Amino acid sequence: MAATQATPAAPDDEIVDYPGNRSAQCPFAPPAQQLSLLGKAPVARARIWDGSTPWIVTGHAAQRQILSDPRVSSDDKIPGFPFPNEVMALSAHEHPLTIFNADGADHTRIRRMMTRPFTRNRMEALRPEIQKFTDDLIDKMLAGPKPVDLVTALSLPLPSLMICALLGVPYEDHDFFQEHASFATRSDKTVEEQTAANQALGGYLAGLLQKKMEAPTEDVVSDFAARVKDGELTLPEATLLCMILLIAGHETSASMITLGTAVLLENPDQLALLRETDDPKLVANAVEELLRYLTIPALGQRRIAKEDIEIEGATIKAGDGIIVALPAGNWDPVAFPEPEKLDLAREARHHHAFAWGIHQCVGQQLARIELQVVYSTLYRRIPTLELAIDPSERRFRRDDALAYGLHELPVTW
Repeated sequence: MAATQATPAAPDDEIVDYPGNRSAQCPFAPPAQQLSLLGKAPVARARIWDGSTPWIVTGHAAQRQILSDPRVSSDDKIPGFPFPNEVMALSAHEHPLTIFNADGADHTRIRRMMTRPFTRNRMEALRPEIQKFTDDLIDKMLAGPKPVDLVTALSLPLPSLMICALLGVPYEDHDFFQEHASFATRSDKTVEEQTAANQALGGYLAGLLQKKMEAPTEDVVSDFAARVKDGELTLPEATLLCMILLIAGHETSASMITLGTAVLLENPDQLALLRETDDPKLVANAVEELLRYLTIPALGQRRIAKEDIEIEGATIKAGDGIIVALPAGNWDPVAFPEPEKLDLAREARHHHAFAWGIHQCVGQQLARIELQVVYSTLYRRIPTLELAIDPSERRFRRDDALAYGLHELPVTW
């Protein structure tokens, strides 16, 4: 199913392919096709999987302008919306209204319900629990055989434990929801597989909501269950909200723990800064730089213009699709001098790893604290941590995966 074909604004041979391929020599860098547009055409045409040519926004300043412009919509029902893959395009007519595809008052209403559990103070209160989970998982690593896969030993279990505790989902069910939630970030799924996974996960969460209506506890699912009981939400709406938080709450953080470790092992001078410091401000700053450098949401933010927009010498017409290439924006040398250099002392908090504008990541404070705890603990407790395979053997996710990362990271010490 192809999106509405937009008229190219440039000769065919000047249109870049999106997302493009990452270099095997520098797999942490955004694809060269995106970087080539920075400074030359920060708003340009790109060809995506279905042959259509939406706009791609690579410049940091232009991204902020687009992501805060009320003339730009997240509504994926509008013809011409630039879907990241065929499965999402084919199932678009079934997509309910969520925080991802809502605009205006609808988005404000949904977001308000989802942000209350993730306030900065509530997330800071979880720091001791995150620290305990992290230490327990590292204890198991140290007591077990070597080498160990960091993904299964730490990267996935930690955010899974935290989102389970926050939502009120029994952790003994984590294998079930982890398996089904992973379909949301895979690029090789079929419509049937995605539908089956959604139905299984939705059925599980609907059942949990019904239990919490009768026996509430102090958690997010109980909060949503109370809203269902009061008539503020329907059961399907609450189920969907829980599903979004459950999926988003562990996959991206897990990827950041793994990729962050992989890139730090390649930059031992920067790793030493984290290993040897007890300054929480330095650790917090390091997390922002790693978020900038790696930018897990590799396929960026998808939008469609509701009105004509003039930006960076380009005219985006009403009905044109727009892709905000977040990794490229975070490597824009205007915003981040020498962007290819990993510099944990860099002031990088203006990055777009959590996007920008009204659709910024709801759980970003939780993700930050998880990463601060892991990065300040893992390398201090295992100072001789090293890669257990040749770097050429690392298996990165495909370039069209919604969340960039590694399939596994064998490490030893």
